Amino acid sequence: MAVYAIGDLQGCYDSFCRLMDKLEFDPQTDRLWLTGDLVNRGPKSLKTLRYVRSLGESVLTVLGNHDLHLLALANEIRFSNNHYDSLWKVLSADDSTELLDWLRHRPMAHFDAELNTLMVHAGVPPQWNVQQTLAHAAEVEQSLRNEDYIAFLEKMYGDKPSKWSADLTGNKRLRFIVNCLTRMRMIRPSGRLNLTHAGPPEAASKDLIPWFEAPDAAWRGTRIVFGHWSALGLVIRPDIIALDTGCVWGRQLTAVKLTRKPKVTKVNCRD
Repeated sequence: MAVYAIGDLQGCYDSFCRLMDKLEFDPQTDRLWLTGDLVNRGPKSLKTLRYVRSLGESVLTVLGNHDLHLLALANEIRFSNNHYDSLWKVLSADDSTELLDWLRHRPMAHFDAELNTLMVHAGVPPQWNVQQTLAHAAEVEQSLRNEDYIAFLEKMYGDKPSKWSADLTGNKRLRFIVNCLTRMRMIRPSGRLNLTHAGPPEAASKDLIPWFEAPDAAWRGTRIVFGHWSALGLVIRPDIIALDTGCVWGRQLTAVKLTRKPKVTKVNCRD
């Protein structure tokens, strides 16, 4: 069985199909990991959601910030008139309710002990080990899956608090967890989040570091697969695999076969 991880799709359905064909993906024997942000910006969010859902148990996707944005938009918590926003087609589709319910039940993080690999959309703060990451992800998952999940979505947005404390409770705690797993790129060495810098790491101020460069991070010893950071691009190291290669910006969509020596497959994007 082959396990492939693919970076942010963001509605780039045609490129996704071409990459799956290039992989010769077989849902009967292979498994697919998606780093989240299935939708938005690209032209075919609806087709992308339908296709990923149709793959059933052969695919595992974590939630990204754009996926959460779709859920908020569906419940009139956030509004968007952006010209690139392809989410309205999802909301007006006949199967919208089923698609959104399926999306709402996706995990925030996934760990495979045999591969010793953790997948999140954006990152893991230095204070958390793998078990803590999964436990905190489960707190958000429970809030999303509850009947009163709209109350969670209403309080989800915001940049504060910016540093983890086990004493955090309620919406502040959940917001910090969401921001780490779906928005984080740069941090201060103390672990405090910076949620404004979206460019390459070398363009950030000198008091910031990529989250995966934090000294003595508790998650060390486990490989982390993530997307979200198109300006970072493809990075493959023993401890991280960064997979957002900017397909929605006309660059590439990338798959990595999760073996001891990861194998890279790419397609050029023209969605």
